[in-house]
Amino acid sequence: MESLTAKHRQQKRDLQARIMQKKKSATKKTRKGILDECAELERQLQETQDQELANHEGRTKAGEGTDIPNTDTGPVLEDPDSHETRHHASEPPITATMPTNEQTKRPNRQKARLARRAAEQEQRMAEATREAQDLPDLRQREIDDMRTLFISKGLREHVIRSDGHCLYAAVADQLSTQKQGRLPETPLNYRTGINEHSSPPYKMTRCVTASYIQEHADEFLPFLEEPLDDYVSKIRNTGEWGGHLELLAMAKAYNVDINVLQSSGHIDKIESETNKTKSTLWLSYYHHNFGLGEHYNSLHQIN
Repeated sequence: MESLTAKHRQQKRDLQARIMQKKKSATKKTRKGILDECAELERQLQETQDQELANHEGRTKAGEGTDIPNTDTGPVLEDPDSHETRHHASEPPITATMPTNEQTKRPNRQKARLARRAAEQEQRMAEATREAQDLPDLRQREIDDMRTLFISKGLREHVIRSDGHCLYAAVADQLSTQKQGRLPETPLNYRTGINEHSSPPYKMTRCVTASYIQEHADEFLPFLEEPLDDYVSKIRNTGEWGGHLELLAMAKAYNVDINVLQSSGHIDKIESETNKTKSTLWLSYYHHNFGLGEHYNSLHQIN
């Protein structure tokens, strides 16, 4: 559950960064359309995350029973010596175990509330189970849609290992392809001290990303939920996933534009925002198809 929560936080940070970039580029004529698009992106993300939470709940709770504690303690006994229960001598005595008319009519509200909650939980579990059964279809649909897009755009997919480094490895592969097989060079402004000939290519792109974010903190701090030093340390030294913020940092550090193709046909364009001559990198982005969930692959032009 913690990994799913962390994934959702990362997605929300990435979305806010994308929304900020879109709003900065808006004009008077396009502002309304961009605001509508941003609202739709937020709605889609919320819907996807709600579905993932429901699927997770269905997998972890399916088969478990719901025990309803017995909170019915029986009728309240009256104290025969109290002022309220003293009876006139001419009246027949009422035993202490006999409930009054008011008690026999009063419903047990707590028991009814627990039963209602149990019914609601059972309904949610049934819905989560039905949604979980649809996941294999979502995976196959995503594969089929991607293949159709690759053909229409003249692209061939290079599959990247699903290990937490996929974004950085995919960008490294694209940079290497752009330079006819040479390893991606580290920009002079972001030398990291690592051995560029013996380190894995993804390690170099990770270090460049961390260095850029650290040196341009003002651009990224509004979207961070933890101290800057901790954030860049995770990028540089761990297998922490990357997202939109990291793509933006790499686009600016390497002076490239990055197109991220999704199965819906949408292309998320991350621009370096410079006027220099630059190349365009292509990545594919999957929601459902790989073991860790979200995944990036590298896309090569067929020609």
